[in-house]
Amino acid sequence: MSTAILTGQPVPGSPLEGDLRSLGFDVRIASDAADTETLLAAAPAGQRVAIVDARFVGHVHALRLGLTDPRFGASAVPGAVTAQPEARADLTRALRATAGSGNGGGSALTVEALADHVAEALPAEGRDVHRPDLGTLVATVPSDPQTRNEARQSVAAVDDEAVRLRTAVKSRDGFFTTYCISPYSRYLARWCARRGLTPNQVTTASLLVALIAAGCAATGTRPGFVAAGLLLLFSFVLDCTDGQLARYSLQYSTLGAWLDATFDRAKEYAYYAGLALGAANATGDDVWALALGAMVLQTSRHVVDFSFNEANADSVAATANTSPTAALSDKLDSVGWTVWLRRMIVLPIGERWALIAVLTAVTTPRITLIVLLIGCGLAACYTTAGRVLRSLTRRATRTDRAAQALADLADTGPLASAFAALRPGGLPLPAPALAFAGGAVLVCVAGLTSYGSPWVIVAAVIYVITSGLAVARPLEGALDWLVPPFFRAAEYGTILLLAAKADVNGALPAAFGLVSAVAYHHYDTVYRIRGDAGAPPHWLVRAIGGHEGRTLAVALAATLLTDTDFTVALTALAVAVALVVLVESIRYWVTAHKRGAPAVHDEGEPA
Repeated sequence: MSTAILTGQPVPGSPLEGDLRSLGFDVRIASDAADTETLLAAAPAGQRVAIVDARFVGHVHALRLGLTDPRFGASAVPGAVTAQPEARADLTRALRATAGSGNGGGSALTVEALADHVAEALPAEGRDVHRPDLGTLVATVPSDPQTRNEARQSVAAVDDEAVRLRTAVKSRDGFFTTYCISPYSRYLARWCARRGLTPNQVTTASLLVALIAAGCAATGTRPGFVAAGLLLLFSFVLDCTDGQLARYSLQYSTLGAWLDATFDRAKEYAYYAGLALGAANATGDDVWALALGAMVLQTSRHVVDFSFNEANADSVAATANTSPTAALSDKLDSVGWTVWLRRMIVLPIGERWALIAVLTAVTTPRITLIVLLIGCGLAACYTTAGRVLRSLTRRATRTDRAAQALADLADTGPLASAFAALRPGGLPLPAPALAFAGGAVLVCVAGLTSYGSPWVIVAAVIYVITSGLAVARPLEGALDWLVPPFFRAAEYGTILLLAAKADVNGALPAAFGLVSAVAYHHYDTVYRIRGDAGAPPHWLVRAIGGHEGRTLAVALAATLLTDTDFTVALTALAVAVALVVLVESIRYWVTAHKRGAPAVHDEGEPA
């Protein structure tokens, strides 16, 4: 239980004490600043503490937003300030500084205003104070009976629960999610909250439902396909519910954000595998290449999103973005329907899953995957072209943090690092050009030569060299965010093509497993960077070879082994990568909160 210290005597008839207790606070009363400091020191270590003005009038949800959000070390609303364990020392120093400056004297008015004075003093102690946007919610400290009565009337005029439900929905989402899911999933989130369910439990339920959907698709029967489509949609409802539950009850966590993001990818890619198995069981149709192609394309799209966002997250623009691209974007945003159209064109997760579910129920796995590939391909061209234009027309200075994030996303192993060290200045070519050239040579050779051709090894060696030269310099150029996506497309595409060339049962499913394991590692890298937790350790990247080492290993196996042995090699490599990556990743995320990793929650664009 947390501790809330009321400064001053409670106002008769005020529900403040009960509201604080309903939020999990043990309420104590302080008569002056010295008493406040004594009670603050007496609060058990490792607990959240809050200082609240006894005259406070406001909604319970305003207090909840200001005093219980786990994502911020210190937060405040008018009349209340709180600190988590890591910020308690700063809160104590701010309290002492306030008292020492004369704001914490013995008068009743001054002690009751102590919370606001402390909140204002916290930044001077090096602690940022989060102040939530309350919107129509009320949080105020009346100074006399008349203003208190007016504040109470304002509280009564706004439905606290309605605001809480409305703000549980992500502020920016796709059309299908906004109009077809969120209108009722928010009530499911409230139902879960009132029964003590956690977002992580709902996330896990969503994964289980999606895996059952994949199993239904794998049966290859029409009833199985219909059930798979319905279950996939229900899984998406639960996927929306877990985030809304987290916002509704402010149950954010490092582990929860990772589970939500990771399980989304696992659900979708497992469903692709279910479609491939279903096609084989129904008519003997082999669509594993399409399933793997869909996963490669979707993963590469995500890497484009991640790389561009990380490259520009904290860049400093030299000039305002007055490019034709930005002007056109602003003009389109002024017309309401174009906003939704543009969000639908990129096939966010809601539209994508709805498309997959409907096509699964009424068509065949082959048609479903072909339409998905076309849709995602067009979406990828649209988003990538727009981001390239923005990057070329907007001059900005990339920070060292952004350059390091791109280097981590590149996933460079020991072989490419050795060539980068030999030529620290790189070649007089842009890094994206080197990355694209090496990857294009490798993919073209893998696609145009027969299985077992030694030219694949030559192309793989060229890819290793160009990959090293591409990262020999810091990735600070305007288009350097394209380097990680080029690497991902080259590695995944090579595995797909070589497995397809093997033309033996089991090669493509084994390649699907290998790409799944490697993609998990790449997604895990993204989520660590997003959560300010740092990239995976260097030993892990070296242990699994880096992108260029894995690509060279697959090329050697395809050249030196028979097609049957190649399948075994792909399977063994997939198992090895999966074991190393999963063990380290799960250990890291499960213990992240113990190391002080911040609670995070994704409010960005739909994936």
